[in-house]
Amino acid sequence: MTNVKASMDALVRRQLYPQLEFFFDKLRKERGQIRIDGVPALQSNDLFLPGKIALGLGHVLLNTPAGSPLLPQHLQTYRDIAELTIPLENQSWGIYYYLLALARLQQAGLLSDAIEPATLEVLRRRLDWRTFVNAADLTLINLPTNYYGVAFAVARLRMMLGWEDESFAARLLDKTLEHYERYSGEFGFSDETEGEGRFDRYSILLIAEICQRFVQTGLAVPARLKQLLRRAAEVALNIANASGYGFCFGRSIGPYGDSAAVEILSVAAYLDVLSEEEKRYAYTYSTLCLTRYLDFWFNPAIHSVDMWGQGRRTDTYRAKHRILGENFSLVHQFISSNALWNEAGFKGEAPQPDLPDWLARTQPAFSLTWFAKGEHDRALAIFRDGDHVFSLPLINGGKSQHDNSPYYPLPFAEGIVAGIADSGHVHPQLIPKFLLADGSELMATSFMQRIVQGSEGERHWLTYEQDGLNQLGGYAPVKDSRIRLRSRYEFESGRISRIDEYIPAEPLQVSELSLEFLSFSEGASTSGLTTRFERGRVHRFEVEGMAHCSTEPTQASDAFKSPSGAMKTRVHCSTGAFTFDRAITVRWSIRYG
Repeated sequence: MTNVKASMDALVRRQLYPQLEFFFDKLRKERGQIRIDGVPALQSNDLFLPGKIALGLGHVLLNTPAGSPLLPQHLQTYRDIAELTIPLENQSWGIYYYLLALARLQQAGLLSDAIEPATLEVLRRRLDWRTFVNAADLTLINLPTNYYGVAFAVARLRMMLGWEDESFAARLLDKTLEHYERYSGEFGFSDETEGEGRFDRYSILLIAEICQRFVQTGLAVPARLKQLLRRAAEVALNIANASGYGFCFGRSIGPYGDSAAVEILSVAAYLDVLSEEEKRYAYTYSTLCLTRYLDFWFNPAIHSVDMWGQGRRTDTYRAKHRILGENFSLVHQFISSNALWNEAGFKGEAPQPDLPDWLARTQPAFSLTWFAKGEHDRALAIFRDGDHVFSLPLINGGKSQHDNSPYYPLPFAEGIVAGIADSGHVHPQLIPKFLLADGSELMATSFMQRIVQGSEGERHWLTYEQDGLNQLGGYAPVKDSRIRLRSRYEFESGRISRIDEYIPAEPLQVSELSLEFLSFSEGASTSGLTTRFERGRVHRFEVEGMAHCSTEPTQASDAFKSPSGAMKTRVHCSTGAFTFDRAITVRWSIRYG
């Protein structure tokens, strides 16, 4: 994809704004009956949708020249749609989106023409941080602590609109920064939970979002936040590639994994936490991420982003009933990031043609980014092998996510290893699963300790231990100390291996030990414990320590769909009932190209 020559700004204007104009016109014509790919878009139960609509269509107004004959019609349509969406539920993020739209329209001198006075008065009462924060003590109402950042932005935008003074915004800012320091610890990446160790793309993105709120509302970004943003930007550069892939582990990825990298790097460039050379190549990578959105994620057949068709699957949180809002929020992210790149001096700039060479020269072949140390270690290892970038997250899905494969300690890479949103533990993707005679199901997914990494020439390794496995099936991870683990990953060009040594604390009766590899490669044939593929990036999958392996096509089953497409082959390996009274070793290796 490195032959892309168009600037980001040109791509935004030629392809993103027409998408918004399409929805603008569709809403004008169909109003409450609007359907997208058969989905009744305003009956979505998307609690942020009115705000997303206001912001997305606000971009159309702001992009319409003052003297254009289209502007009066667009303003009338905006007024009509604002009244149409008033009855819809609009919470937290939706409140922020709506206020951001209103503030920008006010700055452009369009607010009084875009919103009827009576409608604006209703919005003034409803678009309030007090709907999700207790005003007396500033505690959040049944929301995780990262919503303090949303509340601060809402209060600040209300102040900019003249709806309240700045006192509450200042107090909520203190709460936001206090929260971030408390849950990001010494390494500066935010735990998604209250200390359970769930780190994902949002943990890396959050500091960029906080910095964006400062920029959007006219505040200077403190030096400490810039330091934390620099750490996030280093991770984003470390996963950069010439295909425009972004973060590939954790929840709600797909196009949001790609846009997260763009958001981090755009605000980092704007705030000068990147060097001039880094800016040029971060801009190039960001442009390639946008190109991937336009060429891959956007489906012209349905005139929409497509996270649900063509073999793709996403979290229930982003199910297809939210299709309209997902279009608006993704396009907004790219338009806002483009505006920051324009301000940073890159408007109209062509991407650099030598991104792969620059990445090979400047980014480490193998690195470890720490998230947390303590009773349990949390980190992200990244291995770069030519065009392939592997992300190995050593994290814990915490409540609700711990047994879902996007949070497993696996070397995720586009087209090679992927998780399945909301997968549960039925298919143990590359992590052995013990089914004990008492019915317990155990996997080594959550309790990492003593992470160590090293390199020997062009070969790299990482080891860690677990003093108990995760007992599956519950809402939260539960440590089962009957089995310990010593695990080792080995990385070399074209091959990744995992070696697990499982040690019983006492003799156990195991009904089955199983392992699966859900692969994008096709034309599989298995001989003994080795599976070869005729087509795809993975050429061979080899296992040791299991009794037998078998292979079957996935038949396009929903159970085997990743965010970017369907897995084609299921390799299932297992060992039948045995007495587990001594250490056993299970090893697998993936050969790819």
